Formats: sequence, C-alpha cells, structure tokens
Amino acid sequence: MLAMLRDLFQHQAYVDAAMINAIRRHEIAARDEALRVLLHHILLAHRFWIHTGQGLPFCVEDEAAAPDSLEPLVSRYRDTQQQEREWLARLEEPDLGRTLESTFFPGRRIPLRVALMQVCLHSHGHRSQCATRLRQLGGEPPVLDFILWVQDRPDPMWDDRVSAPDLPTA
Repeated sequence: MLAMLRDLFQHQAYVDAAMINAIRRHEIAARDEALRVLLHHILLAHRFWIHTGQGLPFCVEDEAAAPDSLEPLVSRYRDTQQQEREWLARLEEPDLGRTLESTFFPGRRIPLRVALMQVCLHSHGHRSQCATRLRQLGGEPPVLDFILWVQDRPDPMWDDRVSAPDLPTA
C-alpha cells in the first residue's frame, strides 16, 4: 500500500503544479477569488493531515486565512510537497497502521493509511472543481489523469516564468 500512496502523492504534486500553473497563466482565473479560496482549502486540508501524521503541531488560526494572491499559495504548495516527499520516503509499511487522533474528529482513531488516502481523494475532488471553474472563466485545464502520468512519472513542473497578477488592495 505504501508504494501506491507514494505514487498518488507524486501524482498529486505534479497535478497541483499543473493546475496552478494553468490558473496563473490565465489572467482572469489568476484573479478569481473562488479559485484562490478553493486552492487554499485543498492545501489547508492537505497540510492538516501531513502535520498530524508526522505528529507536528498544526495551528488552524495561522493557516486558515486564504492569501490575497496566488503567489503565497504557490510557495506554500511547493514547501508542502518537499516536506511530504521527505516524510513519505522515510515511512515504512507498518507505519501505515499507526492511528491518529484529532479534536476535529472526536472519539475517532484514524489509521495513517486512511488519512493519507483522504488527502489524495479530497484533493482530487477539489481539483475537478478548479478545472470546471477555470473552464467557466475561459481557461483550459491541463490533462491530469493518473493513468497518463504513471507511464513517465514526471516531477512537478512549476512555471517560475509566470506570476499571477496581484490583486489590488482594498
């Protein structure tokens, strides 16, 4: 199971970068608050489970506010991907049976393997919403299918030549 979870997380890193790059390249989408809030929500849930799985503190108050532009999200996604890559490389199969507890799920003991699968499934569902919103705004979502990615397994490709326009301050 660990090998499949590592594949899913590598795919997730790749498709997160591809989706965010597509949004950054489309001026209207790059300024769209709904997309930015949705991307932040994906990352918030992701970071929660990754921190919880590692026994690291997670301060909701510090993490909860969506930024006013995409660039801080890009940085946070990249940092989170690096952190999870290093952590997943150290995990061993028996670790997946370890249980997690959280005040967000009182009385529940959640196996690490279930929490990691939740991260992947949750992100996948919301990326579909991002693709739909990008298309509504006139953009073209990238092809993100796992079955296409798995053949060559490309790493995330962050397009550093593109930067989303900053939102005007109110």
